[in-house]
Amino acid sequence: MGAPEPNDHAQALDGELLYWVVFDTPQYDSGGDGPYRKAQIWGRYLRTEAGRRTEPGTGS
Repeated sequence: MGAPEPNDHAQALDGELLYWVVFDTPQYDSGGDGPYRKAQIWGRYLRTEAGRRTEPGTGS
C-alpha cells in the first residue's frame, strides 16, 4: 500500500507513523460500522504476531 506516513495529529507521539493495513477478511469497528477492507492505523496500535513473518510488500 505504500510507505508509512508521518502522523501529524496533535495527539500523535513524536515521530509516530501511520500505516495502511489491508485485512484478510472485512472487519467491523468497535461501533459496529463497516465492513472495512483496509484502514490507516497509528504505529502504536500495531504489533507482529508471534511466529509469523511477513515479507515486505507482499503481505505473505
